[in-house]
Amino acid sequence: MPELYHLLKLVHIIGATVLFGTGIGIAFFMLMAHRSRNVAAIAPTATIVVIADAVFTASAVVVQPITGVGLAHVAGYSLLESWIVASVALYLVVGACWLPVLWLQKRMRDLAVVALQTSRPLPSDYDRYFRYWFILGWPAFAAMIAIFWLMIARPQLW
Repeated sequence: MPELYHLLKLVHIIGATVLFGTGIGIAFFMLMAHRSRNVAAIAPTATIVVIADAVFTASAVVVQPITGVGLAHVAGYSLLESWIVASVALYLVVGACWLPVLWLQKRMRDLAVVALQTSRPLPSDYDRYFRYWFILGWPAFAAMIAIFWLMIARPQLW
């Protein structure tokens, strides 16, 4: 069993790294492209962001609960441990932020691509979507950091 535990833990840590790292990377590149106000930079960046979210983030989103449940089982933890329940609740918060972000990123990409193809400025909807996208990132990243702390400290919360 120790080998299974360590394998699950390795995959879980890699999944968390991909989830957080891809999120930070996407946020950075999207923000930098947005700040440039250069449609020729925004359109391809938004296109890559959508692909990265589909390939990396979505994969990690699936892997995390599978490896987490496996780890809890192999280590002998109840899924009702307060730190596990809190982690799952925060994971759901991350998901509740991430799902609309996916839609917003696709819309921003589509608007930027059309603006680039038609040599027009970005429409006001783009800026509105960007604001929502930016706002939703904060609770998602804060929740991820809180989950990291819960996984490390494993506090008895109640």
